[in-house]
Amino acid sequence: MDNKIKKIYHAAIYVRLSKEDGDVSDAVKAESNSISNQKSLIRDFLRGKEDIVVVSERVDDGYSGSNFERPSFQLMMEDIKKGIVDCIVVKDLSRFGREYIDSGRYLERLFPALGVRFISINDHYDSLDRKDPSDEIMLPFKNLMNDAYCRDISIKIRSHLEVKRRKGEFTGAFVPYGYKKDACNKNKIVTDPFAAGVVKDIFRFKLHGFSNDAIAAKLNAQGILSPMEYKNAQGSHYQTSFKVKEKALWSSVTVKRILENEVYIGTLVQGKQTTPNHKVKKTVVKPESEWVRIPKNHEAVVSDRDFILVQKLLGLDTRISPGQEEVSPLAGIVLCAGCGSAMVKKSSYSGGKKYYYYVCSHNKETKECSSHRIPVGKLEETVLQLLQVHIRNLLDLQRIIDKISSVPFQELDIRELEKRIGQKEEEIQRLKELRNLLYEDRKDGIVSKEDYMELHEAYTKKRNLAEDAVRKMKKEIQEILDSNTDKYQWLDYFAQHQEVEHLTRNVAVELVEQVLVIDKKEIEVVFSFSDCYQKILDNLKQAGYEAGYDRDGRIHLEQEEAV
Repeated sequence: MDNKIKKIYHAAIYVRLSKEDGDVSDAVKAESNSISNQKSLIRDFLRGKEDIVVVSERVDDGYSGSNFERPSFQLMMEDIKKGIVDCIVVKDLSRFGREYIDSGRYLERLFPALGVRFISINDHYDSLDRKDPSDEIMLPFKNLMNDAYCRDISIKIRSHLEVKRRKGEFTGAFVPYGYKKDACNKNKIVTDPFAAGVVKDIFRFKLHGFSNDAIAAKLNAQGILSPMEYKNAQGSHYQTSFKVKEKALWSSVTVKRILENEVYIGTLVQGKQTTPNHKVKKTVVKPESEWVRIPKNHEAVVSDRDFILVQKLLGLDTRISPGQEEVSPLAGIVLCAGCGSAMVKKSSYSGGKKYYYYVCSHNKETKECSSHRIPVGKLEETVLQLLQVHIRNLLDLQRIIDKISSVPFQELDIRELEKRIGQKEEEIQRLKELRNLLYEDRKDGIVSKEDYMELHEAYTKKRNLAEDAVRKMKKEIQEILDSNTDKYQWLDYFAQHQEVEHLTRNVAVELVEQVLVIDKKEIEVVFSFSDCYQKILDNLKQAGYEAGYDRDGRIHLEQEEAV
């Protein structure tokens, strides 16, 4: 009679399920690997095992097997260190982990050293009963297979997500503020009426000269929930590392992120971040050239024009004077004609009154340039007067264009494009000949293999660029013929302000590119779309019309006599 007392093992049942590593890729697997199924299978296996007592059940639901940073797994390890658990039972090795190196470290080194018995039911593996030498080979082999499976699933998921992104499908967990997921299609985003209205207000405030801080303060004063608080109020349980107070408020940083986000003009930009592989979860930012950008993918909240103007504003000096909410109309637009430096706004007292003026910032710092000092009021008044004249000229020009007919202009544009196409096609033919001569020189031994490869690549690259240019120009010609281009739309931007009586920040940024201060009595204003304006005058001249200006600066055209 054997009086040897059997050791009683205190076991932890460990189960895991993850969507990320493909554990639920089909219905059969989903049922087989479900948490309840794993528990049931393990309990049935342990029923009648007199040497094993279950002391805990640890569940990691929604955690990948590619690493061991799982909460319940770590709790189980704490129990092992405290001596509460000395046996682990899993359904199969893939439930324990899919990472080859760490799985092997636990099973072959750590558990034996801690005296922990490990049982994998479907793999017919029990570390206490390793009679078959093949176990020494099969265990690491199965771990390696699980690791390879995890890697394969990771690649498939990444590839699948990339395809969805390129099709314009939204793949993120949380949609940008101002949008929500379509009730019928979770990969499509639609506008959220309330939040989209707030976004429109933010852009409007910016265009009217408000700083980012002033916009944030205005929204907080109105009691409008910040993006994070709004999402939580909608039940999305959104979390961010930027929250520093119990209740997240609007900040200049939040406002800036909204103003810079292309999503509000209908452009979906995804795939900005990635992880090195399925084992390393630390995210890295991808180069911008690798981002997936789909223009006109969904309904826009703001117009392209407003978005462009806001980006221009963000690039300008938008500091505000103390006690004011709005930026000066010409802030960041006024430059010194002498050195090109920005003119900065200063103030001084004289006779008990406060006067504002612009001065060259370079002069203020180094005295290497004259101050080019000019009163703010006089400068703004002069710019407004010149703008009013320019708008009247553009309206006259628009009427002239309408009378003349657009057909001659189309012909001139097409003629110019055809000329450029001819030049590019000559370049393509020349590159073809050079490449053929290069081949002959290589065959005759005149050119080495290394030089041949280098020159051949250079000729091919130049030829591809030239062919791309030809394709683009031919497409441009077709668009002109189909009248799909709205080349004079910029005239409408000026026409909308034909009744302008005050120089506002919005008007200045939209219609004025630069104001160059020569001295206190002379300035030069460069208006937006000045190249387009000159192009019209050039076209008119080619069509036989000469532009002139009267004493008031108004434009008029005279038809040249045929020679």
